[in-house]
Amino acid sequence: MGDHPKKYVELSSSHTDPARVKREREKARELRKTRWWLDQVNRGVCHYCQKKFPASELTMDHIVPIARGGTSTKGNIVCACRSCNRDKKLEMPVDSLFEQLERERREREGKDDV
Repeated sequence: MGDHPKKYVELSSSHTDPARVKREREKARELRKTRWWLDQVNRGVCHYCQKKFPASELTMDHIVPIARGGTSTKGNIVCACRSCNRDKKLEMPVDSLFEQLERERREREGKDDV
């Protein structure tokens, strides 16, 4: 397992309801047809790594994944390169913040023991 323990995300049945997921995916498909999305893709920048990519290499990503209650709205959708989108999986920005806080807490506890 190494330094990276497996992460488990508990999913709510209300978020993973197949009808809800289908509706949100349909909304995302509709957003892909808008001028707003075309402008996002034409900027060519991945939201996560901030690197430039050709439009063909960018994907639509839900910041809060649909399976975790996210919606297909402009405020929850960003351009992501394939690599960042694949690595993100079901994570949300708050997850990395909590991990950072936990690391800092452990470091402080370790220093207190010395």
